[in-house]
Amino acid sequence: MIERYQTAEMKQLWDLEAKFKKWLDVEIYASEAFSELGEVPKEAVSKIRENAKIDVSRILEIEEETRHDVVAFTRSLSENMGSEKKYVHYGLTSSDVVDTALAALIKDALSIIQDELDQLIEVLKDKANEYKYTPIIGRTHGVHAEPTSLGLKLALFYDEMTRNKKRLEQAKDSISVGKISGAVGTFANVPPFVEEFVCEKMGLKPALTSTQILQRDRHAEVMSTLAILGGTMDKIATEIRNLQKSEVREVEEPFYKGQKGSSAMPHKRNPVNCEKISGLSRVLRSNAVTAFENQPLWHERDISHSSVERITIPDSTTLTHYLLKILKRIITDLHVYPENMKENINKTYGLVFSQRVLLRLIDKGLSREEAYDLVQKHAMKSWENGKNFKDLLKTDDKILELLPGDELDQCFDTDWYMKNIDYIFKRLGI
Repeated sequence: MIERYQTAEMKQLWDLEAKFKKWLDVEIYASEAFSELGEVPKEAVSKIRENAKIDVSRILEIEEETRHDVVAFTRSLSENMGSEKKYVHYGLTSSDVVDTALAALIKDALSIIQDELDQLIEVLKDKANEYKYTPIIGRTHGVHAEPTSLGLKLALFYDEMTRNKKRLEQAKDSISVGKISGAVGTFANVPPFVEEFVCEKMGLKPALTSTQILQRDRHAEVMSTLAILGGTMDKIATEIRNLQKSEVREVEEPFYKGQKGSSAMPHKRNPVNCEKISGLSRVLRSNAVTAFENQPLWHERDISHSSVERITIPDSTTLTHYLLKILKRIITDLHVYPENMKENINKTYGLVFSQRVLLRLIDKGLSREEAYDLVQKHAMKSWENGKNFKDLLKTDDKILELLPGDELDQCFDTDWYMKNIDYIFKRLGI
C-alpha cells in the first residue's frame, strides 16, 4: 500500500520484518513441538530461539540468488547458528510456515479493523440519537418522496454497520486456522501433534483438512467481507456527497481551518474525503474479485494465488482501516443544516404530503382509485405550474367537503412522519 493511505498500525503489521517474525514464530514453535516428541533435542530448540535473527536485507539478498523467499529466510537464519540449524524447518514445507503465519497476520489485522469499526458504530449511534427527530426529505429515484428524519438515516447506517461487525467476526473465525501438515496435507513427515502445538501457540485452530496450503475460500470470505464493509462506507459517503450539493446543502463533510477546496476557486468546499471513500472502496471490491479467482487452484496447490495475496490482502486490510478512520472523523464532525432541510421539504410546493391526503380521502369513503386520481390531478398542476399543492386542493369543493376546516391542514404536518421513530430506535436497541 502506498504511504498516503497507510495507517501506523497496519504499516507496522504488514512490513517485511513483522512478516518474517511471524514466520520465525512458526519455525520455533514447530521445533518445540518436535522436541516434545523427542525428535529434536531440547537444547537445539533453546539455541534456535537464542540465535535466530531476522535480517531483512540479508534475506532479500539471498532471495536474489535462490528465487525462493522461504529458502532465503531459513538460510539467513542458519548463518547465525551452529549445529542446531539442521532442525530449522525440520519436516515442514514452505506453506506450513507461510500460510499459518499469514492467517495469524490476517487475524491481527481484522482485530485492528474491529476496534475501529466498534468506534464508528458508537459514533453513528450517538449521531442518530442527536438527530432523531430532525426532519429531512426522503428521496426515491432522486425525487422528493416523503419526510423522514436525519436520525433515521444514521440509524440505518448504524444497523448496517452492526451487520458488518457480525460478518467480520465470522470471517475472522474462518481465517483463524493454521496448517502444519506437510507437502500435500497427509502429515507424512510431520506428526499432527506438531500442527496442534503450533496452532495453539499462534492463537489459531488446526484446519480440519488441508493440502499443501490452507484453502482459499477462507481468504475469499475475508476479502468479500471487507468489500461489503467498504460498500457500506461508500453508501454513507455517497449519501453525504449528494446531500452536500450546493442546491441541497443539508449536510456537509467537515471543512477544517486552513483547508483548501480548490486551487482555482477559493469558495469551494468539496466532499473530498467522501469521494476518497467512494474511490478506494472500488479497490476493496476489485481485490475481492481476485480472492474469488484464487479459490480454484490446481490439485494440491499451485502458486498463482501467492503473488496476488502479497498485494491484495495487506492493501485491503490497510485500506479498510484507513477508510474507517476517515469516515469516523466525517460523522463525528459532520456539518448539519436543519433549516436547509426544512426549506427543501417545502421546495416541492407541499407535494410530499400527497399520500397523507390520499389516505385521508380513502378514510372518508372514496375508493383508492377515485382518491388517487383526484389528488394526482392537483399534484400535476402543482408540478407543472409551480403552485402550492395545498392551495390547489382547497379550490376543489369535493376535497373540502370531505376534509373541512383544519383537517386538510393536518395532512401537511411533518410531525406525522416522526410518530414511529421511537419504535424503530427501540427495535434497533439504540
